[in-house]
Amino acid sequence: MSQQGYVATPPYSQAQAGMGGCSTGFGNPPPQSHYGVYGSLPQAYSALPTGMLKPPASSPSGMPQPPVSSHYGANIHQNGAHAHGFTPPPVASAPSMSPYGQPPQSAYNSMAQAPPPTQQLTNQMSSMNIAGYGQRPMQAPQSPSSSAPLPFQTSPPPAMGHPPLSPPGQQPPSLGSPPPLASVGSLPAPPMGMSGPSGPGTSLGGGGLQQPLGSQGYPQQPGSPIAGPYGGQMAGPQMMGPPTGAFPGGFHGGPAQMAGPPQKKLDPDSIPGTTQVIEDDQAKRGGQVYVTNIRGQVPPLVTTDFTVQDQGNASPRFMRCTTYSFPCTADLAKQCKVPLAAIIKPFATVPKNETPLYVVNHGEAGPIRCNRCKAYMCPYMQFIDGGRRYQCGFCSCVNEVPVQYFQHLDHMGRRMDLYERPELSLGSYEFVATLDYCKNNKPPNPPAYVFMIDVSYNNIKSGLVKLICEELKILLDRLPKEEGAESSAIKVGFVTYNKILHFYNVKSALAQPQMMMVSDVAEMFLPLLDGFLVNFQESRAVINNLLDQIPDMFADTNESETVFAPVIQAGVEALKAAECSGKLFLFHSSMPTAEAPGKLKNRDDRKLVGTEKEKTLFQPQRGVYEQLAKDCVVQGCCVDLFLFPNQYVDIATMGDVPSRTGGSIYKYSNFQVDVDGQHFLNDLRRDVEQFIGFDAIMRVRTGTGFRATDFFGAVYMNNTTDVEMAAVDCDKAVTVEFKHDDTLSEEAGAVMQCALLYTTISGQRRLRIHNLSLNCCSQLSELYKSCETDALINFFAKSACQAMLNQPLKAVREILVNQTAHMLACYRKNCASPSVASQLILPDAMKVFPVYMNSLLKAPALVGSAELSTDDRAFQRLMVMAMGVEETQVLLYPRLIPLHTMDVGSESIPAPVRSSQERLSETGVFLLENGLFMFLWLGQACPPDLIQNLFNVPSLGHLTTEGQMSLPVLDNAHSRKLHSIISSISQQRAKSMKLLIVKQKDRAEIFFRQHLVEDKGLHGGASYMDFLCYVHREIRQLLT
Repeated sequence: MSQQGYVATPPYSQAQAGMGGCSTGFGNPPPQSHYGVYGSLPQAYSALPTGMLKPPASSPSGMPQPPVSSHYGANIHQNGAHAHGFTPPPVASAPSMSPYGQPPQSAYNSMAQAPPPTQQLTNQMSSMNIAGYGQRPMQAPQSPSSSAPLPFQTSPPPAMGHPPLSPPGQQPPSLGSPPPLASVGSLPAPPMGMSGPSGPGTSLGGGGLQQPLGSQGYPQQPGSPIAGPYGGQMAGPQMMGPPTGAFPGGFHGGPAQMAGPPQKKLDPDSIPGTTQVIEDDQAKRGGQVYVTNIRGQVPPLVTTDFTVQDQGNASPRFMRCTTYSFPCTADLAKQCKVPLAAIIKPFATVPKNETPLYVVNHGEAGPIRCNRCKAYMCPYMQFIDGGRRYQCGFCSCVNEVPVQYFQHLDHMGRRMDLYERPELSLGSYEFVATLDYCKNNKPPNPPAYVFMIDVSYNNIKSGLVKLICEELKILLDRLPKEEGAESSAIKVGFVTYNKILHFYNVKSALAQPQMMMVSDVAEMFLPLLDGFLVNFQESRAVINNLLDQIPDMFADTNESETVFAPVIQAGVEALKAAECSGKLFLFHSSMPTAEAPGKLKNRDDRKLVGTEKEKTLFQPQRGVYEQLAKDCVVQGCCVDLFLFPNQYVDIATMGDVPSRTGGSIYKYSNFQVDVDGQHFLNDLRRDVEQFIGFDAIMRVRTGTGFRATDFFGAVYMNNTTDVEMAAVDCDKAVTVEFKHDDTLSEEAGAVMQCALLYTTISGQRRLRIHNLSLNCCSQLSELYKSCETDALINFFAKSACQAMLNQPLKAVREILVNQTAHMLACYRKNCASPSVASQLILPDAMKVFPVYMNSLLKAPALVGSAELSTDDRAFQRLMVMAMGVEETQVLLYPRLIPLHTMDVGSESIPAPVRSSQERLSETGVFLLENGLFMFLWLGQACPPDLIQNLFNVPSLGHLTTEGQMSLPVLDNAHSRKLHSIISSISQQRAKSMKLLIVKQKDRAEIFFRQHLVEDKGLHGGASYMDFLCYVHREIRQLLT
């Protein structure tokens, strides 16, 4: 099967065999390589050929080797990320050696520090435009049949969404095979014609004619060659190498005077753009019904608006995979280095127009399960022997059908009641669990919410305590409840604290609440049993009375020291005494410095940034907190932390318990009620009201041939298979990596089942089951065709955030870049038809993968800059670990929406533009959002009437953005439209976003600009264009 590809001409001259330390065979590293994990990366670059400048002396090849990494190293070892059966050197023989050996010269960082001058970059990339199948350049002679020169010939585009087909094993005729290359000196000339790659690829292309681009720089259909605005290029060495120092180990392109005619400036639209990919998918699959009855089909993108109809596989809202076609063998998986993973969001919100999950109750007999592997009854079980037995779809064991479950089979061998039983016909459903699935074989009690308020000096003076107390009076009426229930079964309790803890008895029989103090925080105990956890409806008067009194009670406090660990311990004790699971809401402002267990000291040392010890900044302080996380999980006690810091508070440690109990962390630095109050209240409301399950344990079962090996998320792992979560809500996602332990068969495919045992908000024990079946392939082209970029980047983001606890950040970044180059080089080598090495060919499904990867490398957590606060970086690391595919997608590629051209009459949100400074205009107004922040950017020259309509001031000069963060609600079409856009974006996101108003050239604009991910990073990191060049060079080194 041949598909049109996507090709790009290189910014570099052709790599000579063995140049830069890479040996000639792809995947066979030079003997000194210690890069056992990600394949062929040299330990140090070998001597450069004569005539080339040496790399800068600052190369870190002489640095001490990083310590052996336990986590990431092992991870990748299992992943078998070695090309062509190359095995890593045994680690045992060199105990001090990291599995990565000495990092190669810091290509990624130095690339960021020394960008090529504009002219050179233009020269390098001028031909990096999208090209179709090899059309000839203008200078090429026409075929004899054409009487007049027709420079803009095109082939008819294939039908939408379907690549041109040809019988297996037969290549389509190439539209123009490349003539021999002319070369000047050692520099090859650009090719005169191109042959199209055969895999489903996209090529950024050589000297042939370029395609005109769609609105954002993509051809109208995948691989329909359409002639473009540029003519062919002159043969000649216009490609300049990057300046020395831009990429260590780089080589010269030759003197500038050799360059041919002046180059046109490269149009950034000609390289793949995320906005166009999103727009195309929405146009093609938006508004449609996605039916899950086909094994291994690739779902629409997370950004596309579609409706799911469950017919035997779980909705992509619950499970998405990095590829929907697993390789049949471990060798194939090693060769392509595409991670095999699923991102599971067990409680994902189901839209109102989709059917909620059915609940199946088998009575006292409980759910039907396979006797051998314990998989639950699902559509993959095959009934045989007239319906008396069934063969398990996971382990192939033949089981007896229980008498009460027996049903006859029809002429197709299917049960007669197939469509009456959700567990036989649907991908997702729930079972009511029996007492065997409950603690101590007793039905659980309904869960409890405990509100724990820090009443130290800062929180009283800022007005935060009063704000919380006022809000709780309203919010407690909106606690989550089961469908159809009159009121919530959740019980509530209240604690205030500074250096000591105050518990409140709010029993409904009391006229006034009673306070009990515990000052011995070293041995935490609960001073009252009866009256601490109550039903809000019954104790409403006493609770409202208490919430009125708290701000006054502590109004004159001077106590600024706080405790933290004993507060969580108190919450665990309260839930233990009530024999229930639940959630603690902690509202905390400062580092716990009072004498007590879990006391923390400031360890924020920016001098460690960029060193081997930088990872210690993100490791939680062990001891008390480790035990506390364990206690919480055992009791089913989830911790949600609302932090209001004015300085460093060691989020790496304070956030450890929330992140290991399935909780959430919210951070409001330098909190002011009038500026941040609404933002905080929106988060609190959503957090209290959202759908949630408690005391959860999850297991992922797979068919034979592969198994789940690694889990990333806000979870606690007590052993290698059970994922424990004190609570799991509708936003939490767990990313699961799979490895082969045998060969998979193409006929049987690969099946997986996620089973989650949890307690509902009304106290019922249930099992939620999600099933998914994937294809298996022996051809890499099938695997690449079924990849999903958004899921891949979620996996890489989480595995990198996990790895940075055990490894230097530099090594983590290099691993990411290497794996990107390896995945794309393997595609180029095995799936694309032969073409000149100077073309960058990307798989169609991964053509924007480099944008996301480059953005991840610039993320605050990974970028390694002393200018960024350690707490902010630790906070982002913890956030990413819990994110689903939607959240990582928009975080790494923020939406930039032009508002000055919006149609005020239309309902829809205006189409986003590429996230780059080049898209901004002085006369424009833009909205940028990434799921955590929202900015309204105002150009210096934006029209006064628009400013009048949005802000009710005559011009931009009258607008003071210092401290002015609110957008007035005005009665005109522009204002209404803007508020409706902001509100519809906010509804799609897991957290509320504070709107920051930024004027062009204001001080605050710096913060806005670091979210323009296609540009050079403010704290280090390359632009998208530079990164693409760099990856292309790495790919060519791997291939030569």
